[in-house]
Amino acid sequence: MRMPHPAVKLTYDDFVHFPDDGKRHELIDGEHHVTPSPNTKHQTVSMNLLSAIWVWLESHPIGRLYHAPFDVVFTDADVVEPDLFYISNERRQERRRSGLPARRRSLRSRDRAVARSG
Repeated sequence: MRMPHPAVKLTYDDFVHFPDDGKRHELIDGEHHVTPSPNTKHQTVSMNLLSAIWVWLESHPIGRLYHAPFDVVFTDADVVEPDLFYISNERRQERRRSGLPARRRSLRSRDRAVARSG
């Protein structure tokens, strides 16, 4: 759902004041996007995918896997919350992360937006 006032570009400073209401709040090109919390099917798929990747990473420790909620700040006007977020060991050593993560995934549900990279 898009919020009114598309001419106003929001930033990360605005983002940190969005309500903690259980919905996914994201900034995409300075526009505020809100999606409802996921349904049980979405959560099941997310957990299965997380479990499969986690098991693989236990035997191949090349990075870490995180799950939502976890804000990923691409730019001051682009802040997203992917369902799953992978970061390599090399990137974890950086003091400050900027730019695209190695992998991020938001799962597709009927009532949720899709975001994919990598």
